[in-house]
Amino acid sequence: MASGGGNYRNGSHRNSLKGTTTTSTDRPLSVNSNPAKPALKNKSLSSVGASSGLRKSSPGSLGGGTAKDDAGVPGRVRVAVRLRPRNAEESVADADFADCVELQPELKRLKLRKNNWDTDTYEFDEVLTEFASQKRVYEVVAKPVVESVLDGYNGTVMAYGQTGTGKTYTLGRLGEEDMAGRGIMVRAMEDILADVSSESDSVSVSYLQLYMESLQDLLNPTNDNISIVEDPKSGDVSLPGATVVEIRDQQSFLELLQLGEAHRYAANTKLNTESSRSHAILMVYLKRSVKGREPAYSSENGNSTNMAKSLRPPLVRKGKLVVVDLAGSERIDKSGSEGHTLEEAKSINLSLSALGKCINALAENSAHVPVRDSKLTRLLRDSFGGTARTSLVITIGPSPRHRGETASTIMFGQRAMKVENMLKLKEEFDYKSLARRLDIQLDKLIMEHERKQKEFEDEIKRITTDAQSQISEAERSYADAMEKERLKYQRDYMESIKKLEEKWMMNQQKLSGERKEQMVSTEEVAEVKRLLSKETSLRKAAEEEVNNLRSQLAQLKTSEASANSENLKLRKMLDDEAYQKVKLEGEISVLQSQLFQLSFEADETRRRLDRGVPGKVPGTLDSLISQVRPQLKDSGNGDKASIAKLFEQVGLQKILSLLEAEDSDVRIHAVKVVANLAAEETNQQKIVEAGGLTSLLMLLGSSEDETIQRVAAGAIANLAMNETNQELIMSQGGISLLSTTAANAEDPQTLRMVAGAIANLCGNDKLQTKLRGDGGIKALLGMVKCGHPDVLAQVARGIANFAKCESRALTQGSKTGRSLLIEDGALPWIVQNANNDASPIRRHIELALCHLAQHEVNAKDMITGGALWELVRISQDCSREDIRTLAHRTLISSPTFLAELRQLRIDY
Repeated sequence: MASGGGNYRNGSHRNSLKGTTTTSTDRPLSVNSNPAKPALKNKSLSSVGASSGLRKSSPGSLGGGTAKDDAGVPGRVRVAVRLRPRNAEESVADADFADCVELQPELKRLKLRKNNWDTDTYEFDEVLTEFASQKRVYEVVAKPVVESVLDGYNGTVMAYGQTGTGKTYTLGRLGEEDMAGRGIMVRAMEDILADVSSESDSVSVSYLQLYMESLQDLLNPTNDNISIVEDPKSGDVSLPGATVVEIRDQQSFLELLQLGEAHRYAANTKLNTESSRSHAILMVYLKRSVKGREPAYSSENGNSTNMAKSLRPPLVRKGKLVVVDLAGSERIDKSGSEGHTLEEAKSINLSLSALGKCINALAENSAHVPVRDSKLTRLLRDSFGGTARTSLVITIGPSPRHRGETASTIMFGQRAMKVENMLKLKEEFDYKSLARRLDIQLDKLIMEHERKQKEFEDEIKRITTDAQSQISEAERSYADAMEKERLKYQRDYMESIKKLEEKWMMNQQKLSGERKEQMVSTEEVAEVKRLLSKETSLRKAAEEEVNNLRSQLAQLKTSEASANSENLKLRKMLDDEAYQKVKLEGEISVLQSQLFQLSFEADETRRRLDRGVPGKVPGTLDSLISQVRPQLKDSGNGDKASIAKLFEQVGLQKILSLLEAEDSDVRIHAVKVVANLAAEETNQQKIVEAGGLTSLLMLLGSSEDETIQRVAAGAIANLAMNETNQELIMSQGGISLLSTTAANAEDPQTLRMVAGAIANLCGNDKLQTKLRGDGGIKALLGMVKCGHPDVLAQVARGIANFAKCESRALTQGSKTGRSLLIEDGALPWIVQNANNDASPIRRHIELALCHLAQHEVNAKDMITGGALWELVRISQDCSREDIRTLAHRTLISSPTFLAELRQLRIDY
């Protein structure tokens, strides 16, 4: 509680903050904290608490544990209360009752009515009525914190309150359709981007959710278990596994928020149709350069040197803004949570309870603060009792039915106002920037060195060229001298040869007479030599031809061996490629399944956020559409109360007539209403009697809109849970329409609805033959190529239902021969998915195998298809005892299976 004259910014004007900075790395923000005052109550002041003092930083606080002794200036947690206006349901239910709260914004007071004559009065830092604009809320709650973050401090903005009171509206509304509706997240980023410099500053964000005590990344859904790391010296909390995205403009930030909201968990409860089931945490990291202030570096004689100036690291300020959208506290009896939603509510209440305990301990100056009881309190260490400037907005509703929750929320805010933080400026030297600057200087020095090195090499080349030219000149002179000497000796040599030839001619003339006598015998010898030479040449030619032929034969053999070796290599490569192809196809199918799972989750979240906007509908249905259009909008949001009201006011016949409207939006809303009505067993007979089933089947066959097909198939699936309706669906060609829809649809959710409808029909003994004849089994098997786990689960359920009915018919003697599932080729897929990782798929497939194996006529096909091994595995490793027992009994009762096991030498 605070005095009425308190300033919501925890201190003085922003300009005074900038004038107090020094060169220390952690310095306090110059703020004046207003002392807390006890609440004004009509009866007693003691109910608020005995202690009215402010909480100081201590080792036990959420922000305690820091090893530094740097002084900080106290800054109390500022708390504002915001009242939500009555919604449509409260306007009707509480029409005869006054609001449980009365606001006095000019006095910053709130009165909580205990009864008609007694009230409790509380003071807050700001009281915001139901008419307060989003801009007003931002300026008084978050803008002072954003300005502190821009100055280098940590800041936290958090919303707390009962589910459905407007926390997400206050913080996370994007304002795409109405700019005035922008929430604190969007407006804070606008101010930050307007104040920072794109050249010297940087802004980055992380977007997380705390779901079921698991910290998950909303920007990367696969990162679903982020660890929290705490610095033992400073006490700072970091998230090393979280995705951090740098923000350049507002549009990219809005796209990140849209991506994160699409991955956030939400559910439909009685208190809120889109109740957040997780705590959302937006972290904005801001890094700013401090201009005009540089630390002094002096030499020993007191003069600054050039080297010292070049080694001065720039000064930067680091601020962190944390915006926390807490999930709403709720009472189970009022929210109607059950099943998994109930477990989510328990986890939310536990984490909020842990936060409340920490706030109580801090408000009471307790020596021990149970920070480690929850991941939420560990994340908010710095926000309560730490070094961050914190603003808390508590949201309440006016309904007197929720007075208890409203009082609890108000007391949480009152206790939070007693918590005091020690604000510290985050300022440090940017050694990374200094390193980049030194790298640039080093690059310049290297370039200068390379330039001088090139000049030196060019000078060496010039000297080398001059030396080579001088050497070439000397070599030419030497060559000329040698040529003259050679010509001289050559002339002397020719003269000597000429003299010798003359002497030889004289000797030849003397011998010519003797040679004439020997001519006859020489000619005969020459003839013999000529013939012998010819014979020798012919023989050599023949030998060469033989050698050439042998060489060609050897080359052919070598080529054949090489080709055979190459063929073997190619065959081996083809085998390896085939194996890799099979392996990659398996990996691709797994990745496709994961991708479809993520797409399904994103589509589910998007459909929960979707709002219908109907347009004009020409023709004779104008008056009817104008009458029910508002109700159709409400019913599109899944509100069962609105649907029941619409059903009573308009009538089923009028709603069914809208299925034939020309406006596609009207048809979509109308079929959603019919689908929601069909989900209730009490309405199914009325819908069928009024012709609703026929209209749905006609709409399924005629409409090309995939949304209409998906919702219509879902409504038919709900009606197909009744045996009488199943026969009507079959008689009106429903299985053919469903098969055609499955063949043309691509959306996994449409396929899931169609598969669910066919699976329900598969459970009817009388319709087995007609269902198979109309292509029902083929349609189921055709949908497995989608690969989505939910679609596969419905396909497996349909096959299990069909196998169970078929087994019952064989036992009763009304059917003979092999299973229709085996004849339609379902056995390979059944065997392939018998050990699927998804338990719903595996359980249905295991039941289908057991039912098929109960009849001896299917045994040989199952052995050939590999089903025997799966039956043995199921009888030994199945997690469900009834299925394990059924598989064991089936194996030991089949002579064919036992014979095969004995042949394989398997003791069973």
